[in-house]
Amino acid sequence: MSIFGMMRTSVSGLSAQASKLSTVGDNIANAGTVGYKKASVEFSSLVLHSHGGKYSPGGVETDIRYGISQQGALSFTSSQTDLAVSGDGFFVVTDGEGQSQLTRAGAFVLNGESELINASGFKLMGYSAANGTAQAAINGTAGLEAVSLNGLALTATSSTAGIFSANFPADGTIVAGADLPSANAATAAPTAKTSIVSYDNLGREVVLDIYASKTGAEAWEVAVFNRADATTGGTSSFPYANPALATENFAFDATTGMLDGASPDSISITLPTGGPLVLDMAQSSQLATDFEVGEIEINGNGPAGVSGIDLDDDGTLYAIYENGARVATYRIPLANVASPDMLTPTSGTLYGLSARSGDLQIGFPGEAGLGTIVTGALEQSTVDIADELTAMIEAQRSYTANSKVFQTASEILDVLNSLKR
Repeated sequence: MSIFGMMRTSVSGLSAQASKLSTVGDNIANAGTVGYKKASVEFSSLVLHSHGGKYSPGGVETDIRYGISQQGALSFTSSQTDLAVSGDGFFVVTDGEGQSQLTRAGAFVLNGESELINASGFKLMGYSAANGTAQAAINGTAGLEAVSLNGLALTATSSTAGIFSANFPADGTIVAGADLPSANAATAAPTAKTSIVSYDNLGREVVLDIYASKTGAEAWEVAVFNRADATTGGTSSFPYANPALATENFAFDATTGMLDGASPDSISITLPTGGPLVLDMAQSSQLATDFEVGEIEINGNGPAGVSGIDLDDDGTLYAIYENGARVATYRIPLANVASPDMLTPTSGTLYGLSARSGDLQIGFPGEAGLGTIVTGALEQSTVDIADELTAMIEAQRSYTANSKVFQTASEILDVLNSLKR
């Protein structure tokens, strides 16, 4: 009977508007939730077959949609562990049971195990950089592990390479063989001296005394000693308790003042408890001015704690130590699917794959259409309160109108029932 059909149609309308009001309520409740994507209800008509001049009322069908692909505004914070995705892509996170999920909520903090977790307790996943540059498995999560700074509290790195450039005075006095620093005699009379700091395998500072002595018209000897072996209490450090750690002879071009093509351009120093330290001296010169040190740069560091983290544009996560050293620890990937709006939302602003979303694809920021990761920022909710309040009023009006249809059908049914009386 069409009257009952009318009632069923109005009930479907009431249910549809109730669903719309539910999404509005959820959206307003999550207006301040980081990474939240607004939900909406799309209506489509349900048409039943009509025949014999009689109309069969159908109703309305609802489809819940999520604007997951919509970019939220970025707000910057003072936390180095707050991360946001600008563009396409999701962070890969995992729960305590190893189940992977996707999220745009990047308010990560360190837990008791120095792992980065978000507000829902899910751990950020990345590729370890311990064995060199990480490579992503494009169609799966193989190789991913929870990002953890545990074990990085203290580190020490032996010095292995550096740069030392200086100008050697062209008019310097030639030093006799017995007075050269390499002879390690009390009468040593070097042309110039400087010192630099390096580190051994245990992170101990090794102060290197570098002596430069002119041995000929365009020839120089460079000798390196360990400061710890120097004689104390006198006007000279010579003689040292042990021979020079390294000695090298350099030759300069008389025309250009730069190192001769046949001359060595570096010196290899064997540290007391460390590997060889190679100092690049290719930019040194011999000009008619005083001895002057140009550039000094040596790698390695003493024991230092982690003071913060830094994320590069390519997703490489660096641990920043108190002494300024940066050590690559992980590379953070981004994941995406063909249809992000078809992902299945779950509690905690997380998303899972569905039959309609497409397969998971993993890559690194800035590659293959993926967005970039912004450090010290959070993606805000995509909810607009003004839009939601407007939608609430519309749903309320439509709900009231549908209730009037049901009320009218009920009154008509009462009239039919009263005909018997």
